[in-house]
Amino acid sequence: MGWFSRIHSRRLTKLSLATWQLFDDLQLEEAKTQDFVSLQECFVRELRDGVRRIDPNPCVLTSPCDAVVGAFGLVRRAEVIQAKGFPYRLGDLLEDPPLVDRHGGGKFITLRLRASMYHRFHAPCDGRVRRVKYISGDTWNVNPVALKRVEKLFCKNERVVIPLELSKPGSYVTLVPIAAILVGGIKLHFLRTVLDLNYRGATEISCDAMLEKGEELGYFQAGSTIVMFASGEFDFATNVVEGATIRVGQALLTASVPISPQRIGGI
Repeated sequence: MGWFSRIHSRRLTKLSLATWQLFDDLQLEEAKTQDFVSLQECFVRELRDGVRRIDPNPCVLTSPCDAVVGAFGLVRRAEVIQAKGFPYRLGDLLEDPPLVDRHGGGKFITLRLRASMYHRFHAPCDGRVRRVKYISGDTWNVNPVALKRVEKLFCKNERVVIPLELSKPGSYVTLVPIAAILVGGIKLHFLRTVLDLNYRGATEISCDAMLEKGEELGYFQAGSTIVMFASGEFDFATNVVEGATIRVGQALLTASVPISPQRIGGI
């Protein structure tokens, strides 16, 4: 499917999209263009300007992506919930002991991107990224059925660990984009190369990127999942309900004091 998605043919792509729309809720009205030369171009499509509003409240952490809300809650005893009755160890996911210590007792939220959704993801707040860790692995399907049957699924799959340094002392955010079926790589705009299985094992990559809330970080090459961790004095926003659909820029977590400057805008 990865090979098929990269075939450059407008006619084949139009036929494929028409077939896809018979089985999934593929909405392209918000896309910057609907003239795609390949399926992959559709997967990584950009949105028209202004179709997503970034919550301007400086005390809010926003959703980095369009997604369906999965499990969320507290990280207890360094364990996170994949689905009901299926915990996994935070250390197995992050493979970074200092990050595990940082997020123990913090909040986590699972955001599942369906294949038909917008596949680009954005910064939930202002922050600085000095390093990322790419961890090679499988590409198990991450749909609800698989999450209830395959133990530690997120820890088996290919993923990238992105720690964000915040200006608010004692507050930390880490994003973990996780690849899944049909995903051939994860692109981060502040790195030169696509992160894919050309890397083996766990590879740490140094960088220095200053990010603004709502700024585009990169994209998946098909549907997948982002698990977000936040440590500090954060509470879940009222719209965070398991099974609910959330959009880029909507509130996920709130703090008692500002974590980003107030900005009015959107994407």
